[in-house]
Amino acid sequence: MKKYLLLACLFGSYIVKAQKVESIHVNLYTDSLKKGTLNYINIDGKLTNGRYLPLDSTHLIFWSSAGSFSGNNLWIDRDFAPAKVDIKVSLRANPAIVKEFSIYVKQKPDPELKTMDEVMKKSKSNKG
Repeated sequence: MKKYLLLACLFGSYIVKAQKVESIHVNLYTDSLKKGTLNYINIDGKLTNGRYLPLDSTHLIFWSSAGSFSGNNLWIDRDFAPAKVDIKVSLRANPAIVKEFSIYVKQKPDPELKTMDEVMKKSKSNKG
């Protein structure tokens, strides 16, 4: 019985490993990059069985026209002036699978955050 279980596990692991990435797709969480922060670049791989798998820098090679990558995270300096960044991603296992795209950089500054006192005062005034 143990032999059959071992063979079934080995065969199952072979089938799982046999799935290959046939294409890569960009799935961004935002419409623009923010300066002075890490921006996660989400890349999904479509497997030969039709399922999708999130890919990271162990599967991918990242290149960008500006900033620097740490894993899937792209850092853009606060003083970056151009309107967009060009990005190229290729699959390590098959460098012929490439995705090139541009992402615009947010130009307007974020509004200042309210203090805890300001939030609490507004909350109390809305209840009464």
